[in-house]
Amino acid sequence: MQAMLARVTEPVAYQAFQHFITHAPWDADRVWRRLRAIIPERRGILILDGTSFPKHGPASVGVARQYCGALGKIANCQVATTVALWTGARTWFLGARLYLPEAWLTPSQRARARVPAPIRFQEKWRHALALLRQVRASGFELTGVVGDAEFGDVTVLRAALHRLRLPYALGISSDLTVFLQRPTVRPVLRRRSAWTRGRVIGQPVAVREVARQWPPAAWRAISWRNGRQPRRRARFYAQRVTPAHGARTGQLAPEIWLLCEREAGASRLKYYFIHLPATASLQQLVVFAHQRWAIEQQYQELKSELGLDHFEGRTYPGWQHHVVLTAVAHAYIQCERRRRGAATLTFPAVRAIVQEIFTALLFAAKPRYMEWMEQAKRNLQLRI
Repeated sequence: MQAMLARVTEPVAYQAFQHFITHAPWDADRVWRRLRAIIPERRGILILDGTSFPKHGPASVGVARQYCGALGKIANCQVATTVALWTGARTWFLGARLYLPEAWLTPSQRARARVPAPIRFQEKWRHALALLRQVRASGFELTGVVGDAEFGDVTVLRAALHRLRLPYALGISSDLTVFLQRPTVRPVLRRRSAWTRGRVIGQPVAVREVARQWPPAAWRAISWRNGRQPRRRARFYAQRVTPAHGARTGQLAPEIWLLCEREAGASRLKYYFIHLPATASLQQLVVFAHQRWAIEQQYQELKSELGLDHFEGRTYPGWQHHVVLTAVAHAYIQCERRRRGAATLTFPAVRAIVQEIFTALLFAAKPRYMEWMEQAKRNLQLRI
């Protein structure tokens, strides 16, 4: 906040500015609703994701020892579920919810962190579904949903996407089980004239075992490109399967695609459940599954350039205020890029341009520096 205050033309007192972020009673949810209403691009793929904020102390709201994606290990951190719209050209930050472990929902912790009474413990996938509903209610046209295994492993979430008739490509864990052939359901008579649950006839197999059964010749090399990044290449195999979760209750999940990916030189496989028509090509499956890449670029800008993970306040309302203001700043930048036709202009590119300009100005003002560099270059070559 000190860095932001230093850039304001007519700054107020630091305490007043801090109060506006951490304690002022304005409603972050209303700002989110207004932001979603004025986003100019209304159609695209919704990316579900979780992001983490490493912390040193125990005072920040929601902090706990849990998996920290930013560090790649269990660590002291906050974790949030986020959603972003990927239009194929730009990402738009549309919502975020802070994950609160149950230890933060005791009366004493609630009072200390000012956690509102209606807030109850919810898993991250429930946050994702709630954010998805908010985005749809805001009038966005979603052409698909993508996410990693944290969401793809959840049967209830996938079932909700089927009910909403939304295509999806979700990463999954290797131990999830599927039926390779569409199983049959045999009704079971529990009492007179009353048919209750059915019994699924079939043997499910873990997806890692399915991948082992496919011969090397069955895997196809597919290349794709994420935005303007260099083309990538890996080997893939896809098959129509029926997820086995829910089979114990006699209910069959819809038939979907199982996509397996083997990167060159990597021993670990990646697995996806993809809900696209049976007529979809392998290339279409691969391209759709890799649309999640856009969230990584967005996090780089939100965290490295706009300070999403720089908040040092300790209250729940303060965290909400900080995150939504970061989203507003990011939306402003995206609107400027769209207006100026500079979709490829990124913060690193701007920094590189500025560095080149100031380097040129330095050598113009200090020509002696160039002579020193030439001397150093000649000396280095002689030593070699």
